[in-house]
Amino acid sequence: MPGGLTHPAGTLRRVPPDHLDEDADPAELAARLRAEIDHHDRRYYELDDPEVSDAEYDALVRRLHALEQDHPELATADSPTRRVSGTVSAQFAPVEHLVPMMSLENAVSFEELQAWGDRLTRRVREASSFVCELKIDGVAMSLRYEQGRYTRAATRGNGRVGEDVTENVRTIAAVPDRLEGDVPELLEVRGEVYMPVSAFDELNRRQAESGGRTFANPRNSAAGSLRQKDPAVTASRELSLFVYQLGAVEGGPPLRTHTETLELLASLGLPVNPEIRTVGTLDEVHERCRHWLEHRHDLDYEIDGVVVKVDDLALRDELGSTSKAPRWAIAYKFPPEERTTKLRDIMVSIGRTGKATPFAQLEPVFVGGSTVQQATLHNEDQVRAKDVRPGDTVIVRKAGDVIPEVVKPVLGERPPGLAPWAFPTSCPRCGEPLRRLESESDTFCVNVDCPSQRRARIEHFASRGAMDIEGLGERTAVLLLDRGLVADPGDLYRLTLDDLRTLDGFADVSARKLLEAIDASRSRPLANLLFGLNIRHLGAAGAAVLARAFGTLDRIVAASEEELAATEGVGPVIAASVAGFFALERNREVVEKLRVAGVDFGRVEVPTLPQVLAGRSVVVTGTLERYSREQAEDAILARGGRSPGSVSSRTAAVVAGAEPGQAKLNRATELGIPVLDEAGFERLLETGEIPAPPEPTAG
Repeated sequence: MPGGLTHPAGTLRRVPPDHLDEDADPAELAARLRAEIDHHDRRYYELDDPEVSDAEYDALVRRLHALEQDHPELATADSPTRRVSGTVSAQFAPVEHLVPMMSLENAVSFEELQAWGDRLTRRVREASSFVCELKIDGVAMSLRYEQGRYTRAATRGNGRVGEDVTENVRTIAAVPDRLEGDVPELLEVRGEVYMPVSAFDELNRRQAESGGRTFANPRNSAAGSLRQKDPAVTASRELSLFVYQLGAVEGGPPLRTHTETLELLASLGLPVNPEIRTVGTLDEVHERCRHWLEHRHDLDYEIDGVVVKVDDLALRDELGSTSKAPRWAIAYKFPPEERTTKLRDIMVSIGRTGKATPFAQLEPVFVGGSTVQQATLHNEDQVRAKDVRPGDTVIVRKAGDVIPEVVKPVLGERPPGLAPWAFPTSCPRCGEPLRRLESESDTFCVNVDCPSQRRARIEHFASRGAMDIEGLGERTAVLLLDRGLVADPGDLYRLTLDDLRTLDGFADVSARKLLEAIDASRSRPLANLLFGLNIRHLGAAGAAVLARAFGTLDRIVAASEEELAATEGVGPVIAASVAGFFALERNREVVEKLRVAGVDFGRVEVPTLPQVLAGRSVVVTGTLERYSREQAEDAILARGGRSPGSVSSRTAAVVAGAEPGQAKLNRATELGIPVLDEAGFERLLETGEIPAPPEPTAG
């Protein structure tokens, strides 16, 4: 349904940051936040089916960032606060970006925008001009041109590696096959692929008439269109493109400002947004933001803010970047939009972990650029706190142009005698009891055989971030369960051609394609398999850490909770969840089914850099000239090492920049641990060699 939640039967999920237990152990709270953020990254970047708004997601990241600032020992190099969000699907060939594609820091008020400007001034001289660009709500893309000819297109992916979508992007009319004029020998340019609102409306009309899936918003439809196996399908979706940034370039004229960069791109025949403006002050920047907040719906494409960039390229070089975002740019995010409508009913969905989530059925209302018919209500406490009741007029907010939420009732319009809504005591799908976990706000269906849970688990196992079984979505999972052909993911590998022929909508061709996709999934990496098993709190990043640390699924299954918790980057919450999962006989039975089916239990992806620091801990303290703290820690992890926040007897070396922590230096001296300067650190990264500490001088 246009603008609504596309899977009302069981995929709503949210742990709002203001309802995370602030009295919980900080390590547990950090693990919960990371797991939640990883989940939403997957819904957004892999499934093109987000469950929360941009504002809610940003609040989770901000909460985690604040927690890590209060407890530096909890910060990890692969934390969502330090990496670019996004993943790479096995459906497409990987592409390594010549220059990483980074995220942007966000500002949600002019005060935050001014604070960003103040930080620039403290680091370097004051910026003389800024470039204001509309923040197009689409899919970030990197285009490569060699000798002026289009040769490749790749999604952002995880920032370093994206997905090869060359042939699909080639079908976009706005993408030139050849550049014009005096072209550089090599040009890598960044842009945003989007679907015009008019094309989106027409697509949803056609999809509805044919009984196909409709899309929640133009961004989701653009992402889904780019991930089609058949470029002809992409061509039919009327996508377009705006470019906004240089990546890598060889040859071409010297450039001093971003404005000159955009003029060059336009002169080559690349589509540059006509609404980009260069201004002199942050006050003028804010005026541009206010203008587009008022006129955002005047455009035939969705925008959710204004991107502000320092114009001077030399100044950008001085400012540099963190591990996930440039310091010379920020995204000013528009505030949420609100409307009122009638709350028809409150229903409950059951997710793959059994979590019961209430959601609102609304009279259709146009908000945030699309028509909304459903909205999240988060959990039992939120419904009680907001006191919304079926029959109320309610305020609906659609933040970040993604998933709407019910804010509160309009009490002045409440009909007399309207009864409060009570959370059900039994599962609406299977009838078994619903149970609220002690000290948590979440309620769960206790029946692991609940049809909603089974469907969601199988759908998750087959998803892109897990075993990537193309063609096995929600509809097929329901059909397989209803016919009794599968009970758990292990049964997928027993399916036959005759089994699939009995399903509605399956002919020989589609049945064979699904069997081929299932067969191909046997060789997915161990991290994908582990993530696909649907272990609570274990996201894709945690699964990758466990896969690298243990090497095989059998070793992970056999590991004790203590052994799992001792793994760098795992921690007690994930360790307890993993150990508890494999302690259950029913889960071990699924593992045995997968073993018999020939699923690879030990394919670990090989790191791309020499692992010269494998098994060693290197502590970084102070400010380095050529590395941010995050970049230094990332460099250590990429070479197989660990970068904890404190010095111990197991520390191999301490890297000290300007203004290092004196306590860490004292501890290193006490333990006889070598202290390296930046040059020594770079030699360490290259060779893995740690110089011996100097001999103490005689008194």
